[in-house]
Amino acid sequence: MKSLPLALLAASFAGPALAHPVTVQSCDREVSFDTAPERAASNDVNLTEMMLVLGLNDRMVGYTGISGWNKLDEEIRADIGELPELSERYPTREVLIGADVDFWFAGWNYGMRVGGEVTPDTLEPFGISVYELTESCIHIMSREGVAIDDMYNDIRNLGVIFGVEDRADDLISGWQAELAEIAATIPEAEPLRVFVYDSGEDTPFTAGRYAMPTAMIEAAGGRNIMDDVD
Repeated sequence: MKSLPLALLAASFAGPALAHPVTVQSCDREVSFDTAPERAASNDVNLTEMMLVLGLNDRMVGYTGISGWNKLDEEIRADIGELPELSERYPTREVLIGADVDFWFAGWNYGMRVGGEVTPDTLEPFGISVYELTESCIHIMSREGVAIDDMYNDIRNLGVIFGVEDRADDLISGWQAELAEIAATIPEAEPLRVFVYDSGEDTPFTAGRYAMPTAMIEAAGGRNIMDDVD
């Protein structure tokens, strides 16, 4: 049998793991990964969707905090497949440890509370790395506001963490192109005033200045009428 050239042999075994170690910014912390996580979990619908759209199902052991607040639509349910819900609402530390989670994608008020029992600091001793949703960083540090780039940043960082940067870049480019097409169709006039209704009857639950729906509305040429509310 002929031997392969050394460079070709190396390339044939090359994979995402060879890109590690990597370091990403998570709120006010730098988080390093020697290898890509293999037993990840995510909290809430939007964070879980980010993991799924990157094709990370096979790197996940479950998700948290969905059925206690929301109902899964059929598309997300199909993408989740057999992944179990580890906790209907905010998980305890024991739940994540018991599932042998090595990575948790969550955020402040998205699975974690400031001063609570489940934080990056309390999970680190158990080998669980946490990446925080950029949108949620306002709860622990000063930020000017929310922007659609925050979502791109999270997708890009997840791509780095899991070694799927090309997939992340392709998704971001596609979304940017879609927004550009939408922007080209918007007439030059006062932005459409939008109110976000999330839930509630006597008192509606909505999105304010630091919530991603505000950034999405602005990216589409509108204005959230609650964009001056924290």
